[in-house]
Amino acid sequence: MNSVNTIDTKRLTMTALLTALAILVPFIVVFKVIIPPFSATLGSHVPMFLSMFVGPWAAVAVGLGSALGFFLTLGPLIGARAFMHVFVALAGAAMIQKGVPYKKAFLITAPIHGLLEVLVVLPFVPFDAYKIFVVTGVGTMLHHGVDAIIAYALLKVLSKSRSFSQLRTDG
Repeated sequence: MNSVNTIDTKRLTMTALLTALAILVPFIVVFKVIIPPFSATLGSHVPMFLSMFVGPWAAVAVGLGSALGFFLTLGPLIGARAFMHVFVALAGAAMIQKGVPYKKAFLITAPIHGLLEVLVVLPFVPFDAYKIFVVTGVGTMLHHGVDAIIAYALLKVLSKSRSFSQLRTDG
């Protein structure tokens, strides 16, 4: 097997593992904050952030896995909010592929993430500006930030792995 096939196999394997983790997180993580229509499950964005380094298709797959996991555990509205991970991860992966540093990509995607989740809940909940814009929008951005820090710590550890270094699309 040549090196291109080996890297493709490793990239597919990494994508599958991160997608499985994204599906499982809502089932296994016990630290959750639920203030309807907002919810935060510690670590739920970590697979999304890691997938950004594998590539855009991995980011999409992991976002879809996240949506499935949350749909199955917390219902359709939270699943629809988690579906926004597809777009956030895709934007982050595109930035990282173009050489944007991780910290900058996470800062740029945070307001996008918050806005997308606000747009998802708007048609389904009674209008309450505080709950929609502050609790959901700002809450999502804060949750995004906490998980970005966790993912950054994991990236530091994974950067020592030869296999992960071969897969990274940012250099």
